Amino acid sequence: MSSLKKIVPFAKPYKKYAFLNIFFNVLYALFSTLSFVALMPMLDVLFGTDKKVLVRPVYTEELGWKDYASELLAYHTTQYTEAHGIGNTLTILVICIIAIFLLKNLCDYLAMYFITFLKNGVLRDLRVAMYEKILHLPIAFFSEKRKGDTIARISNDVNEVQNSLLAILELIVKEPLTIVFTIVTMFTISVELTAFVFVFIPISGYIISLVGKQLKKKSSMAQKEQGNFLSTLEETLGGLKVVKSYNAETHFGNAFRNSTNRFFRLSNSIVNRQNLASPLSEFMGIAVIAFLLIYGGQMVLVDKTLAASSFITYMGLAYNILTPAKAISKASYGVKRGAAAADRVLEILHEHNPIVTKAGAIHKETLETGIQIQDITFGYLDDKVLKNYSLTVKKGETVALVGQSGSGKSTIANLLTRFYDVDSGEILVDGTDIRDLDMQSLRGLIGLVTQDSILFNDTIKANVSLGRPNATDDEVIEALKVANAYEFVKDLPDGIMTNIGDAGNKLSGGQKQRLSIARAVLKNPPIMILDEATSALDTESERLVQQALENMMQNRTSVVIAHRLSTIQKADRIVVMQKGQIMEQGTHDELIARDGVYRKLVNMQSFE
Repeated sequence: MSSLKKIVPFAKPYKKYAFLNIFFNVLYALFSTLSFVALMPMLDVLFGTDKKVLVRPVYTEELGWKDYASELLAYHTTQYTEAHGIGNTLTILVICIIAIFLLKNLCDYLAMYFITFLKNGVLRDLRVAMYEKILHLPIAFFSEKRKGDTIARISNDVNEVQNSLLAILELIVKEPLTIVFTIVTMFTISVELTAFVFVFIPISGYIISLVGKQLKKKSSMAQKEQGNFLSTLEETLGGLKVVKSYNAETHFGNAFRNSTNRFFRLSNSIVNRQNLASPLSEFMGIAVIAFLLIYGGQMVLVDKTLAASSFITYMGLAYNILTPAKAISKASYGVKRGAAAADRVLEILHEHNPIVTKAGAIHKETLETGIQIQDITFGYLDDKVLKNYSLTVKKGETVALVGQSGSGKSTIANLLTRFYDVDSGEILVDGTDIRDLDMQSLRGLIGLVTQDSILFNDTIKANVSLGRPNATDDEVIEALKVANAYEFVKDLPDGIMTNIGDAGNKLSGGQKQRLSIARAVLKNPPIMILDEATSALDTESERLVQQALENMMQNRTSVVIAHRLSTIQKADRIVVMQKGQIMEQGTHDELIARDGVYRKLVNMQSFE
């Protein structure tokens, strides 16, 4: 319940719908009880046992409200029967019962009508809040989480929370009020019979609660397992070529099958426990009614202390308790499942994000002097990737970072864009620590082109204009020309409005990379970071992409992370890294003449 209480703020914008739902649920409970009470005068008239009252009763304390109401109803029935006949009286009473049932069902519909806006509103707002949280969480969070699990939380778990909110409203208002109104009316008919019912209710409640034990724990396990097989599905779709080329269908098929089998067993256990609640509560309710028939029949037939019409109405009211009792038992299990789902949703929503824009952050739109990396230390886990690392990149300078895998080159790119924050030291832009800059302002200064061409299932224009959504067609085409991409885009059926498919799979590797470069060109940032932008390309594509990169880097401050050393020979400065430290730096010719680490790397690649 504590988890679900934390979801309540999402329902506050829709509180008017909650109040309207409660209002009509109260009316529903009232009319539900009255629909059975109205049977009494009809049965009296039908069986000819109605009491004849010829003088209008007057309320007195000795008479009491119950007897006064009974006498007044009998008086009006007598008057109408005398004037119009017993057939008309019976017709009027039947019409009243039909009207009460109509009002009861109308209130039930209106209660569900208004709760729909609250349910779907909370569902929408939860999903939006989770998606926005996912967008703002640091990259480090997702390196530890499986994508399929995150997808399961934003889809299935949010649905479960939505259904639980409805269950709570039924639990708190509609069904309990129906039971309360019914029991109060039963008390007015017979205190003895109702006292017997009250003895039974706690016993049945305890037995039903035993069935629901462990339900939250199993629901949490099932939801986690659902995330597992969705992750397997997502990974399979993303790496389908590798799966097929390595004949790994059996391996992934077994992993998926095992996960869905575990989910199958957990789901069966959960649903069977839930399904047991309804027949169990109904059976126990029928058992009570059986005892009531024996005891109440004795009062009607032998003791003559209860009228037959009152007893029949009482039995109808007793049976009227069964439906809400079953609904409460099912709803209570829904709440337990919802609590498990809410825990998983809240884990995302309440996740602390250490990389945020601080209050009073500085907005910056231009680069004046350059970038200074001062004595930084950083590690993804316990091992430090960078140790006391310092580097200066002047405005307009192209600095290339080279070295073996694991030397910390890509980590520099991650830290400059503030995907991660340094453990110690500082990174300065024009003398200002990037942690003191507005996050959007900082990233607005930087254009990033990565080794993996990350494109989206949209048009070429939408992908290229991601950093400048309001760019004109002419501006997009100009950026494509700078990136050597327009030569193939112009031949596509719809030009820049051509959809490139999921992750750009309709294009070749070189074409995708040139679109990534065009995106950076159109953004037109003062700082450009190229993270091994040509390492995955063939020779012809590399030549075109390299030319595009050189076009883009003119008059910009650039940090180039390169694996192929042939692509960075024209850099103003080459920084050779090894195990998170700078081994040597200088121009290509200077480093070759020095005959150090860089020359060994060049010789190795030349030999290869």
